[in-house]
Amino acid sequence: MDYEFKKNTLDGSYYCHCSMGHEILGRWVQEEIGKDQAKVREVLALLAQARANSAKEWSRTGPEISLLICGDEVTIQDNALLMAYDDQESEFELYESESIACCGLEDFEQLMLQWLAFIQR
Repeated sequence: MDYEFKKNTLDGSYYCHCSMGHEILGRWVQEEIGKDQAKVREVLALLAQARANSAKEWSRTGPEISLLICGDEVTIQDNALLMAYDDQESEFELYESESIACCGLEDFEQLMLQWLAFIQR
């Protein structure tokens, strides 16, 4: 998983762009975490708890996007995917592929640590 962080020097906004297949991770970092260092630390604490007790599922539900930690895998998912689209299922396949991503616990932790370092500059 590749990612790049950017800061708009005109308005002070921060961006996280993730590689194809992981775009939702970038959205989650921008929309659910942003430049709030306390939120990053909360997620890092949640990762530590998940590492200590890998048999339990851990989650953090955001207004738009949610985080799920199960074992050594992290899943980021758009909350809209939780709704049933029975008759429109085929129409949402492309949307779904851009609205859910998985990565390893260690890779996700590195992303969060690097994001924290970036927003602290």
